[in-house]
Amino acid sequence: MTNYATTPAGYGTATTGQDALLLAARVLLGAIFVQSGFGKLMALSGFIAGMESQGVPMATIVAPIGALVEAFGGLAIVLGAWTRLAALLVAVFTVAATLIAHRYWEAAPDAAKMQQVQFMKNLAIIGGFLSLVASGGGRFSVDGWLSRR
Repeated sequence: MTNYATTPAGYGTATTGQDALLLAARVLLGAIFVQSGFGKLMALSGFIAGMESQGVPMATIVAPIGALVEAFGGLAIVLGAWTRLAALLVAVFTVAATLIAHRYWEAAPDAAKMQQVQFMKNLAIIGGFLSLVASGGGRFSVDGWLSRR
């Protein structure tokens, strides 16, 4: 078995258990972004209108880019393809989405607590993506498969 630190591409692992956990992490983190991103792409005008209502500048340009990053970045993470890049892009998307949609400090008192929960949940998701940036996709990924060819 190889070690992450000694593998040039960073896709070797110390144990099969770690690879299985990385697979589970990728699927669990990426699935919600696949579902949400493709949902936004299928109803793009509504997503654009929502972004405009939140004061996002150039929403007609930003919304499709965000939906594409969310959908295809999430899919890349699930598959473990370009894992580090995809995780970084979706983490940046999540930071932007969090700052746009979950500004609990500006919310009405009755909505502030729920927005704070959503804000904190997104911070945890960002942490998960940063872990994938650091670790890569593991052996049970497209990246891992390509590194063994």
